[in-house]
Amino acid sequence: MAEERKGRRPTRIILVRHGESEGNVDSNTYCRVADSKIRLTEAGITQAKKCGDEIRALIEKDSSGRENPDWRVYFYVSPYQRTLGTLKGIGRAFAKQHILGVREEPRIREQDFGNFQQRERMKVVKDIRSRFGRFFYRFPEGESAADVFDRVTSFLESLWRDIDMNRLNRDITYKSADLNLVIVSHGVTMRVFLMRWFKWTTEQFELLNNPQNCEVRVMQLGQGGEYSLLVHHTREELVQWGLSPEMIADQEWRKTAIKGQWYDPWLWTATSFFDHFEEEKDDDKCSKNSKSITHTLVNGNNGACHDSSTTCENMETPLDLIDADTH
Repeated sequence: MAEERKGRRPTRIILVRHGESEGNVDSNTYCRVADSKIRLTEAGITQAKKCGDEIRALIEKDSSGRENPDWRVYFYVSPYQRTLGTLKGIGRAFAKQHILGVREEPRIREQDFGNFQQRERMKVVKDIRSRFGRFFYRFPEGESAADVFDRVTSFLESLWRDIDMNRLNRDITYKSADLNLVIVSHGVTMRVFLMRWFKWTTEQFELLNNPQNCEVRVMQLGQGGEYSLLVHHTREELVQWGLSPEMIADQEWRKTAIKGQWYDPWLWTATSFFDHFEEEKDDDKCSKNSKSITHTLVNGNNGACHDSSTTCENMETPLDLIDADTH
C-alpha cells in the first residue's frame, strides 16, 4: 500500500518557451501594453500548435522508441497571456484522457523588466546589464535573474512535494502510466530553471543562449535514474545553447549515472573554487620521494636515487639531514 502511495518520478520534464509574441515583433508594444498582457501573433499560435504535435510525438514513445499508449501529461504554465496562449495551442495535440491536469504558476513567470518600458531608456539599461552581468543586474522597478532564481527554487520545492505526495498521478488507473511534465514559461526562466536543477554556476549561466520561440528543453530520466539533457538532445544542440565542454560532460555522465552518485570532476567537489590543490599534489610527491630515499638509505644505498625517473635536484638527501644535525 505504501508503494502505491509513493509518487512516481516523471519520465520527462519538458520546458517550453512561449510562441512568437507581439513584443517579439515590435518592442514598442512593451511601452503601451503590460508585459503580462502581451499576446501571441498568428505565427506564434501556429508555432504553439506545431510544438504540441512535436511534444506528443516525443512522449507517446518509450525510451527505446517503441509506441507507448500508456502515458499522461501534466502542465504548469506562467500566467502571462503569451504563455497561456501557447499552452492552448500545445493542448490541441492532446486528448482529454491523456491530460492529468493544468496548474497556473506565477513563480515561473517572465523576469520583471519594470512596468511600462521606455524604448530609449531600455537600450541604455540593457547596455549597462551587458557590462554589469546578466545574472546579477536588477532592472529598475524590476528583477534580476538572481531574483528569478529564488522564486524558481521555491517552485521546484513545491514541484517535488507534488511528486512525492502523488498529487500529479492520483488516479489509480494511471498507476503504471508514463508521467510527463510540460512547463510553459519564458526564456530567462527556462535558463534559470536548468541552472538551479543542474547546479550551474553564475558564470556558466552567462554562457547560455536564450531559447527560440516554442523551442523546448527536454530533461529525461537516464538509465540510472538521473535527469539529463543528452537522453533526448544531441551534443551539438547543447553546444548551440551555450553549454561549455564541462557542462556537456556532466550531462553525458548523468545519462547513465545511478541516482545519488557523486560526480568527482564536477564543480561541487571544490576543484573549481580553490587553486591550491596542485600545490598539495606537488607537496605529496616530494613527501613520497623523500620517504623513498629514506628507504634506500636504510638499505645501504647511501641516499642515492635508484629510480632514474625520480628527480633529486634541489632535494635534501638523508645524509644532508644527518650532516646538518652534527653541526
